[in-house]
Amino acid sequence: MALEPERTELELAGTPARRRALPRALGSERVWLHCAALGVVIALAAVMNTVRLAQNGYANIFYSAGVRSMLDSLHNFFFVSFDPGGLVTVDKPPLALWVQTLSAKLFGFAPLSLLLPEALMGVAAVAVLYVIVARRFGTLAALAAGVATALFPSFVAVSRANGVDALLILLLTLACGAAISACQTGRWRSLLASAVLVGLAFNTKTLAAYLAVPALAFAYLVCGPRGVRRRLVQLVLAGIVMGAVSFCWIAAVEATPASKRPYVGSSTNNTELGLTFEYNGFGRVEGQAGGPNDTRGRPGAYVPASTQQRVDRQRAAEHHLAPIHERSFPPSPYLAGRNATPIPFGEAPGPLRLFGTGLGDQAAWTLPFAVLGLLAALALLILEARAAPAGEEQERLLGRRDPRLACVLVLGGWLLTEAVILSTSKGIVHPYYVSALAPGAGAMCGIGLVSLARLCQRRVPLLGLALTATALAATSLVEVVLIHREHYMTAFLPVLAAGAGACMLALLAVVLIRPRWAAAPLTLALALVLVVPGAYASTTWLAPVESTFPAAGPRETAGEGGVGLNPRDLAINEAILHYVSSHQPAHRFELLTVAADTSAPYILLGMRAAALAGYSGVDPALDGPGLARLVARHQARYVLLGGEYSTRGGNEASRAVIGSCHELAPAEWNSPVPYPFGLVLFDCAGDERALAAGPEGASR
Repeated sequence: MALEPERTELELAGTPARRRALPRALGSERVWLHCAALGVVIALAAVMNTVRLAQNGYANIFYSAGVRSMLDSLHNFFFVSFDPGGLVTVDKPPLALWVQTLSAKLFGFAPLSLLLPEALMGVAAVAVLYVIVARRFGTLAALAAGVATALFPSFVAVSRANGVDALLILLLTLACGAAISACQTGRWRSLLASAVLVGLAFNTKTLAAYLAVPALAFAYLVCGPRGVRRRLVQLVLAGIVMGAVSFCWIAAVEATPASKRPYVGSSTNNTELGLTFEYNGFGRVEGQAGGPNDTRGRPGAYVPASTQQRVDRQRAAEHHLAPIHERSFPPSPYLAGRNATPIPFGEAPGPLRLFGTGLGDQAAWTLPFAVLGLLAALALLILEARAAPAGEEQERLLGRRDPRLACVLVLGGWLLTEAVILSTSKGIVHPYYVSALAPGAGAMCGIGLVSLARLCQRRVPLLGLALTATALAATSLVEVVLIHREHYMTAFLPVLAAGAGACMLALLAVVLIRPRWAAAPLTLALALVLVVPGAYASTTWLAPVESTFPAAGPRETAGEGGVGLNPRDLAINEAILHYVSSHQPAHRFELLTVAADTSAPYILLGMRAAALAGYSGVDPALDGPGLARLVARHQARYVLLGGEYSTRGGNEASRAVIGSCHELAPAEWNSPVPYPFGLVLFDCAGDERALAAGPEGASR
């Protein structure tokens, strides 16, 4: 399989001397090989992302409920309202949810209409990465890069969910491709296209999109044509375009009076700027600002009295109401052998965080090979540049203007920036964040493969052999540690150890006998170290994805599929839904809950529910007087306390409900279990005056 880079526009337009300076381009007789390799990569990614996809149900029910609400009106669509009544927004920018909403509009609101766009975005990102690498390093490098990315466990997990990360990765990969083209040609359209794509990525996951910008800017500053001053001016103008695209939607939201739009969910000041730079921004790096302090605990109830008092009241009520008989519910078939609760965060910040519990099994399998591959690529480019004849042609083809250098700086720089930020951030770092490492790590695996092979083909192959031995040893060691820690495919350990040693010995023999074949044992070695992470990524097929923390692994917490509830909780929700719907509910908010994940299943079941304290249950979206006005206008009546994040204390409205509204015993709404302490239903009709007084007035 060819190691040479395919023919670029610069080569086709160049002189014979320029074409001789670089390795021979791929001939037309090899086009079939290029197409076949691209087909293999696309097929592999499609299989990884779509097998048994429907079992995931609505996956992240928070986003799915938002899409359901956004279908109701253009107002909800534009402002990304979480609930049909337009009380609180989703805590992310709109682009990914807009795509899902358009898909649901075209194909109907169903799980696959939300999940398939994300799965196809993952496939597209792999295909784009293949094309980027193939144009600069050849078919073998691109094939290896595409396979390594398609088998990246966390990347597969997020591509099978309905979060925002798949679109973020696709847009940033496209931005990298445009930036590399700009480095080669200096054309404004390529540079501005990269800036626009980053701006769109910002409208997908805010500041997370900017983690690719240092690599893009540095690569253009180093590799771009013409003088440094012109390159700086171009970068400044591209930055202005990027900023304009990034903040156009935020500016529209900020210009809208707060009374004319939903409350900005997860913000402390009801502004998208505050959400962007605090909860979704620097708070994640320096320590969370304005967001939840702890999400490790299991959901609990914000109860209005002691447990014993509530039991006594419920038992007394049952003397006058039909007694509740405990129903039995079958256990979930996905829980056996799995963690009871997901791992929400990585370990403490530090240089080895990416290899620790929570992050390591999602991303670290091939990171050593990728990092050593990056070093090998830089070493190869430096050695080739030094060996080339001096002059303008050398600078243009084997110096800073080498298109391969731009590719390495962009993709390798993006990888390093992501790795450093994820390793050092003190705020929220969920395990699925490491999915952003996939394109850079995959690219460096492929580029590193051919770079190591070429270093081993040199007259003095010691550097190539040393880097290869280090890469194989470090990667094998990391995989051994992860295999033991995850108790997964332990029987493969002897094969891994023996195979890595055999590949290294084969490489030594090839270097001594026929150096041009050096790529063969290296390809086998990379294929060997991809076996376990590929199998680990395929475990996402075994059970529904966990809604909030999608992750690969046979022991990771599984989701429930459907609307995200187990049979017991679904029966409770259906009982509440039936009671509220048949007892004169309000027209705007049939049911108000504390946090969004408690109301999301009701929205997915067709109810006009909402979360009065946003996603995390602490947003000051509504106070006692505000709730009183809604009740007085017949826009709200029933409030459900408890559920997700309710132990955080709620907000002023939820606290006012406790002392103001009438608590409905479980027997009154036909609860399928006697004492569902996690959920407490209140009827606030006629209690407007007490609600307006707030918690203090109600208690008096």
